[in-house]
Amino acid sequence: MFQSIVDTIRQLQGEYRFDDPIAAYGVIAFVLLIGVEIVLSLKYDPELYQWKDFGASVSMGAGSVIVAIFAKILSFAMFIGVYKLFNTPVNPGEAYNFFTPNSVNIFGWASFGMAWYIFLICQVCDDFNYYWYHRLSHTIRCLWAAHIVHHSSDNFNLGSGIRNGWVTLIYKPIFWLWLPAIGFSPVMVMICLSIQSLWQFQLHTKFMPYLGFFEKFMNTHKQHQVHHAQNIEYMDKNHGGYLNIFDKIFGTHEILDDEGIEIKFGVVHPPKSYNPLIILGHEYRDIWNDVKSTSNWGHKFMYIFGPPGWMPGDFSQTAKALQREIKKQKEAQRAQQQSAA
Repeated sequence: MFQSIVDTIRQLQGEYRFDDPIAAYGVIAFVLLIGVEIVLSLKYDPELYQWKDFGASVSMGAGSVIVAIFAKILSFAMFIGVYKLFNTPVNPGEAYNFFTPNSVNIFGWASFGMAWYIFLICQVCDDFNYYWYHRLSHTIRCLWAAHIVHHSSDNFNLGSGIRNGWVTLIYKPIFWLWLPAIGFSPVMVMICLSIQSLWQFQLHTKFMPYLGFFEKFMNTHKQHQVHHAQNIEYMDKNHGGYLNIFDKIFGTHEILDDEGIEIKFGVVHPPKSYNPLIILGHEYRDIWNDVKSTSNWGHKFMYIFGPPGWMPGDFSQTAKALQREIKKQKEAQRAQQQSAA
């Protein structure tokens, strides 16, 4: 049985192999940048790296690299399959060409090629996909169980940038399937995903200053600090990839308050362990315990598919519920101050 699995993987590698130079050089860049940040931290921020925590991040990152090998094969195979399903060669019997458009989409237009302007459009669509993949990974608990791995460190550094969940790599491509369906080349979609990953990694540093004009439309290092904070005001904010425009459109954008809020990184319910398997599975364990705690099937469903922190009745501790409570408190304080004046 094992040999049959190996043979299947080899067949997929031959048919759907995607040589990704961006990812290959990206790994080298990750190692070099982490090394530079560690050297800088020794002088300017000695507490930036906690070595046991960093070791856990490296373990999770190494595991994700292994899983990503198979995930990329699966992703590319899915993209090609969807592309072939929705795009037909102009000349019957002609082989598909993913670089020069020779197909007609099921909706009637010619499939897209690799022109620079098509690439830019695809990149924006990629960021739209990333926004919703990322936002739902924070607001649906069974997806959060996979994504919480990335947020489980109490430190914000490039080391935490490689602390990636393994399960997320499996379901992530689903959000991108519509791109090859409407005519984008599977190769282009894979390239956009690789670029997105590189941008996301380098966001995880506190050594970058505010970027001025670019803060208006890009997801920057300061904005990503907000995303990794467990402060109630910052929960479920700034889900964008390299753009922040979709956060602004859908109401999840938040700027970093350097003076009014003392930022605290990590999650409210951390794994409390440096063991990679515990980091990987602790939220699944908590979901299972919550599901077992009730006989109400509606509650069971919400414990799995509801937002993290959901509880029956008025006891909900979701990000939105906690933020509403803080808003009420601030409004009450303002009212008292105005009445006192």
